[in-house]
Amino acid sequence: MPAQAGRRRSPNPRTAHSTKGRRRSARGRRIAHPRLTRWRPMAAPAHTIRIRRSPRIAWRVVMQMPSPARIVLVLLVVGIAGATLAPAGSTVTHAQSEADFVPVTDVMLQDPPASEWLMWRRTLDGWGYSPLDQIDRSNVGELRMVWSRAMTEGRQQGTPLVYDGVMYMPNPADVIQAIDAVSGDLRWEYRREVPEDIGDYVFNTLWQNNRNLAIYGSYIIDTSADDHIFALDATTGRLAWETRILDYQENPATQTSGPIVADGKAISGRSCMPAAGPNGCVIPAHDPDTGEELWRRRTIPAPGEPGDESWGGVPFEERKHVGAWMVPSYDPELNLVYIGTSVTSPAPKFLIGGTDLQHLYHNSTLALDADTGEIAWYYQHMNDHWDLDHPFERILLDTAVAPDPDAVSWINPRIRPGEVRKVMTGIPGKTGVVYTLDRETGEFLWATPTVTQNVISDIDGATGAVTENGEVVFSALGQEVLACPTLIGGKDWEAGAYSPLTNAMYMPLRN
Repeated sequence: MPAQAGRRRSPNPRTAHSTKGRRRSARGRRIAHPRLTRWRPMAAPAHTIRIRRSPRIAWRVVMQMPSPARIVLVLLVVGIAGATLAPAGSTVTHAQSEADFVPVTDVMLQDPPASEWLMWRRTLDGWGYSPLDQIDRSNVGELRMVWSRAMTEGRQQGTPLVYDGVMYMPNPADVIQAIDAVSGDLRWEYRREVPEDIGDYVFNTLWQNNRNLAIYGSYIIDTSADDHIFALDATTGRLAWETRILDYQENPATQTSGPIVADGKAISGRSCMPAAGPNGCVIPAHDPDTGEELWRRRTIPAPGEPGDESWGGVPFEERKHVGAWMVPSYDPELNLVYIGTSVTSPAPKFLIGGTDLQHLYHNSTLALDADTGEIAWYYQHMNDHWDLDHPFERILLDTAVAPDPDAVSWINPRIRPGEVRKVMTGIPGKTGVVYTLDRETGEFLWATPTVTQNVISDIDGATGAVTENGEVVFSALGQEVLACPTLIGGKDWEAGAYSPLTNAMYMPLRN
């Protein structure tokens, strides 16, 4: 379904919509560059998987595994006063002066002031690093909570933006709040009208996720449960424009993460439902001022396109579920956007053409030209038969590359130790494997596991080609395998971070 042009709205706030009737133990691990700190791989819970047919969908997975610990996210803020929630339906309470608001520019996004947090990981390179140093080891124990504020009921996975003393907080179910970061007072709240049948097309819990926002010019930009991208006036919360990306009833996709703005383009990914078909699996770019669609990149090739042969004749309409459901990174010098993708549906490849096929571009890193959306290069992290997605943060940095053979499992033999390279690194997928690639070319540099895993048996250092463990690759219905980690992952959506002070990454892992 083609996207509609961006539609500007009247200055009147959108009427709030009631939610009535809707059905709607991580352990940090230090990974250093250029030499890795030695560690013992963490034991991740294994799970038994049985493949069965289902009358409703092409396949389903029956798992037997330990119950994972519940994860509770709590927002703690240091300020000076308490505040109460505005009544449901309100949009503007204490609006900022539009005359005093300084629009956010590309220059600011590419080099943000230390005091601001203008995007999901603060900077476009995905570091998640703050240069502020007022709070340190000597005084962190003196911190006390000064104010708190209730958030919308639901799955709390959001990261706030902070700009000019205002915190913009994504809440579940397409609710966005602007909060005075010092006092905790509510500046404004936006509640988007969500179709009551959304749960009939998108997973009942996933549609409520709202992990991040973008800010550009005078707008707060987000994607919605009903597959739109929209912009709010940052000072009032009033809807400025919205553009439909997909028809949620025809190509259902979960907009679990919002966009980034890369060189004047709002770029967003999404997790396409199996029912969405290949045309629901898209990464579009929009003009952040008007909502006009600039380009869209499908993550599944059509017949005749590059990568089509990797599906081995599987009909186009049966190529499904290669989502890009986390937030991309961006290198302004190379003008490349880096984003990861997820598994196919069904995951076991014997059900869709054969286990020897790549099924591009699932479980891959895609480097996209920010101007056109064309794929500059890709790297496939594994041929996934177990629902171990690879959409997580890509960390971009320039560093001397000198992996320690005693600590690193797979190394490119062409690396000249100590050579400074522009790399993309991190733990991009649920296997918990660290991958480091040259971000200009996609060349494989090194990789190593951080949790116990048995799905990857080898990576060719010279080519980066991944060999899966044939003992746990499905080949027939009714087969059971013991795969590790579980589909919950040795790592999941909770982001890691990089510190230039230590030249090390810090990752939340699951044991």
